[in-house]
Amino acid sequence: MSSAPPIVVVEDDLWMRLIGVVLDPATSAERCAAFADFMSPDERDFAGWCDRLRARAGRLYPSEVRLVPSQAELSRQLPGACALVVESFAVGKEELACAPRLRVVHKYGAVLRNVDVAACSAAAVKVLGIRRRANIACAEHAFALILTLARRIHRIAGFTSIERLAAAGLPYRPFDRRHAPSANFGRIGGMRSLNGGTIGIIGLGEIGREIALRAAAFGMSILYFQRTRLSPAEEEALRVSYRPLEALLAESDWVVPQLPANAATRHLLDAGRLALMKREACLVNVSRADVIERAALIAALRSGRLGGFALDPLYEEPGHSNDELLAFENVVLTPHMAGSPRSNGLADIADLIAALADAILD
Repeated sequence: MSSAPPIVVVEDDLWMRLIGVVLDPATSAERCAAFADFMSPDERDFAGWCDRLRARAGRLYPSEVRLVPSQAELSRQLPGACALVVESFAVGKEELACAPRLRVVHKYGAVLRNVDVAACSAAAVKVLGIRRRANIACAEHAFALILTLARRIHRIAGFTSIERLAAAGLPYRPFDRRHAPSANFGRIGGMRSLNGGTIGIIGLGEIGREIALRAAAFGMSILYFQRTRLSPAEEEALRVSYRPLEALLAESDWVVPQLPANAATRHLLDAGRLALMKREACLVNVSRADVIERAALIAALRSGRLGGFALDPLYEEPGHSNDELLAFENVVLTPHMAGSPRSNGLADIADLIAALADAILD
């Protein structure tokens, strides 16, 4: 390697800016302070974390980190680069031709469909990926919300005494234990089981696949819709079945949109599509709120057609204490917590940087 610092080109994603914070001394003090503040709920010694990761990075620190805002800009930033990190940007023969010194392409994720692996191999460029802990946490949060709605945990927590049951309008009447069991002594109805139910996942990307894996463990039938259908082998491995969007909505007990926020996905689930959902099916969203049209959602909840709704992140952050959604007993809102704790994202970036360092030094 030359005496000049290595050049690392990085897709300008909010989390991947952390690569520059760690590796590039030219990163502004303002950005470093912003990340220290952002990490403070779970990592109080952010500066120490950075120092430890820099030591682990070896000769990759210091680097010149070039943050790239668009696919169009990518090729212009690649000359001289030894490493490229992408999440959604495509990497193929055209990009590789611009980067004769490139040693490694690292996908910030595990699904490599935007990277031409064969072209990278032909160019002697190593391809790496990572199963992101933050994505796993999002899938876990999705199921926390699903289970909360299914078991009504947000409504019945603490209903453990005669007095608390009475205050909730559930006067205690014991079952005749000489003849019958005593489970659910509060006589609370409306419980659901996930086993044997059907979940419909709209968008089977990184997080969508993590959700599918957990749905299979619960014994659910798993439907999915996205623009590009998976191969039969991938469908079998994930135990998923493809449906057109309208059929998925009509057949699913639980609908989980897992989509990015853009013009194509905004209000994808509008009044017309919500009306296609099975009566009393539940809608759980841990992607972006605007995928669901808010006015149509409230109308579906008011009508009683929608069995439940859960959301993280919110339509506005912070939200409002008089948010109409909070008035529904079958709605659960959480304050943008799905990917937490921060240690998930920190560990993902640490592993990514360590893998880059190992690849560059091979």
